Amino acid sequence: MDKKRIRIGIALVGVAVVAGAAALLYPQSQPLPVSNTPSGAPSAPAAPQERFAALPSRQAIGRARGEPFGVRSWTPPAPKAPKVALAPPKPVAPPLPYRIAGQVTHDGVMQVVLARDDRIFTVREGETLDNIYRVESITPDAVTFVYLPLDERQQLAVGGLRLEMAAPAALARVNGTAPAAAAAGNTRPAQLRWEGPNQVKAGNDFEVTLKVTSAQPVRALPLQLDYDAKLLEPVAVRPGELFAEGRFTYRVNPNGSIFVGASAGSAAPTDADFVVVTFRPLRSGNAELRLSAVALQGAAGRAIAHESPAAFRTAIVQ
Repeated sequence: MDKKRIRIGIALVGVAVVAGAAALLYPQSQPLPVSNTPSGAPSAPAAPQERFAALPSRQAIGRARGEPFGVRSWTPPAPKAPKVALAPPKPVAPPLPYRIAGQVTHDGVMQVVLARDDRIFTVREGETLDNIYRVESITPDAVTFVYLPLDERQQLAVGGLRLEMAAPAALARVNGTAPAAAAAGNTRPAQLRWEGPNQVKAGNDFEVTLKVTSAQPVRALPLQLDYDAKLLEPVAVRPGELFAEGRFTYRVNPNGSIFVGASAGSAAPTDADFVVVTFRPLRSGNAELRLSAVALQGAAGRAIAHESPAAFRTAIVQ
């Protein structure tokens, strides 16, 4: 009886061991679906979707980063050409701010009269203007400037207005004797004369006009007037009708002189006003205005003989 019980126990233990092993080997086993098909009929093959539905899902690899089977070159890319820095443009001097108003020769030294805006001034070779330009040379044809910041040279052509301060033979003498060239041509010298009041009142402005009568065509007129700075003060200087359509510049020296440079648009015989000066009498006395130098020029730049007028005088009263 005991042996029989022992055998039954051993059998039960064996069954338990087999069941445990099966559970370990097939932990995710699902119960087989129950088919409604009669046992005697053959089963239909499962669809592909149903066959792969039971497989476990996998994580996607991701988007392709290139064509794995495309043509590839293992030659390294050519190096990029280095960028060449462009050199900045070379600086140049600005245009000259001056213009030629005339030339003056005094005691053999040539000077030039320059104009800038409303200023007129006389310079010589070697002078420095506005701490930027130096007058390097003055010739009858051109004035050469040096732009000091760049040591660059610039030129201005001379317009042909020349005034000889030391009276040359081309200028007529005060006594009315004409140069030989004028006498040979049997041409009467040009006549210069003053027009103005004989008496003025202190503090009241008045005008003095220099007029010319010439049978020869007149084109240009550089001249210098001297006045008594203790009695007269220049208020305005304007061109006469001869130069109304031409070029006219002037410079007033407070010490008692006025330089005028003028040129007409065309040369023609004339009887007209040359220049008109407005003065203000400062105090009582006998004031005097003199034509200290003048050079009349014709169409070709040749000097025209003339007779210089006597000084203009007026009495200033209180």
